[in-house]
Amino acid sequence: MASLKVPTSVPEPYEDAEQLKKAFAGWGTNEALIIQILAHRNAAQRKLIRETYAAAYGEDLLKDLDAELTSDFQRAVLLWTLSPAERDAYLVNEATKRLTSSNWVILEIACTRSSDDLFKARQAYHARYKKSLEEDVAYHTTGDFRKLLVPLLTAFRYEGEEANMTLARKEANILHEKISDKAYNDEELIRIISTRSKAQLNATFNHYLDQHGSEINKDLETDSDDEYLKLLSAAIECLKTPEKHFEKVLRLAIKGTGTDEWDLTRVVTTRAEVDMERIKEEYHKRNSVPLDRAIAGDTSGDYERMLLALIGHGDA
Repeated sequence: MASLKVPTSVPEPYEDAEQLKKAFAGWGTNEALIIQILAHRNAAQRKLIRETYAAAYGEDLLKDLDAELTSDFQRAVLLWTLSPAERDAYLVNEATKRLTSSNWVILEIACTRSSDDLFKARQAYHARYKKSLEEDVAYHTTGDFRKLLVPLLTAFRYEGEEANMTLARKEANILHEKISDKAYNDEELIRIISTRSKAQLNATFNHYLDQHGSEINKDLETDSDDEYLKLLSAAIECLKTPEKHFEKVLRLAIKGTGTDEWDLTRVVTTRAEVDMERIKEEYHKRNSVPLDRAIAGDTSGDYERMLLALIGHGDA
């Protein structure tokens, strides 16, 4: 099934708000109209629609969507309609809860967002939950997991492309030494991973390969039964080549026994406006099947239509 395309002319926010109100009217909800509008609006447009809807009807669009929709389709629409910062705050909070706890989701957000994105997510968390994001993550994690995740979440990395090659060589040796000694929770190792810019880390990982003859993650895989080690390896993958991390999450979500809709929904809604085109290329290359076909073969109904609309959205 082909992805839905972005319309050439986008209506004004008040028209969208009016159409969404109509989609909720009467006996049944018009899910197709909700997809047609929300799945084809960017983050700034969705924000305006929410503000216009509140001003026109005195109601919260998110609450109305929550009341009208159900199941995986409801989750996909709600996550997509949130601003990126609100969405990350919501996902981190959910990942700290006992029944939905996930160090993986926290790690993914910490390592694949820019410093500015993380700063905005922390602000959104504070506004919504009246607590700090770091405080909740620190409270709900323990030991080495906490030691790794909190610095990753609180880092304010330099975002430029410059890299210091002398420093990269030095820190590649430090990483190799710590990994050889199986000192995976060493403060120096965590300091390098959690504070250096992504450009600097890529230079360090390249030097690691040149100087020691193997990829850093290959050396970590020798002890892959260790949960903390898997998390550390995923952090490096997310920082180095996020599209490979997201391809893997999607592949496991789709190809496992039964679909993991939560992972599938999270990746599609958080990456549709960021790097979905690269993720689709990586998925096709790795699985010899286009992502839209894989999703269409594993989902159905309005949920399928929403996801396909979003991955067709690309970077638009």
